Amino acid sequence: MEIILADREAEIMEVLWDAGPSTVAEVKDRVPDELAYTTVLTILRNLESKGYVTHDADGKAHRYSPLIERDAARRSALQAMAAKFFKGSTAMLLTHLVEDEKLSSNDVKRLRDMLSKRGRKSRS
Repeated sequence: MEIILADREAEIMEVLWDAGPSTVAEVKDRVPDELAYTTVLTILRNLESKGYVTHDADGKAHRYSPLIERDAARRSALQAMAAKFFKGSTAMLLTHLVEDEKLSSNDVKRLRDMLSKRGRKSRS
């Protein structure tokens, strides 16, 4: 499933993933920017129409819950980025990130360990 989140949608999904089921007012209070209640409501309704969130009645309010996992959204975003800027190559994307970023020695060790484990899995 391809998951496409605009920046504001991603911010609101982060709130739902971190806080769990939330009302519009609760989401509004947790987003980093000062957004109007109606703006947050519109974004949640758009996310619901895309199938990314659902809601349950909670008195007069609705409590919104994520239907997609954070990792699935991340994977989809990275695949889209690789397709758009790196000819679909995740290896090119990773190479660019490694070359362009200032990685700590711990980051480099973690990447080496992950790549080593991945290599052992593909040989088995």
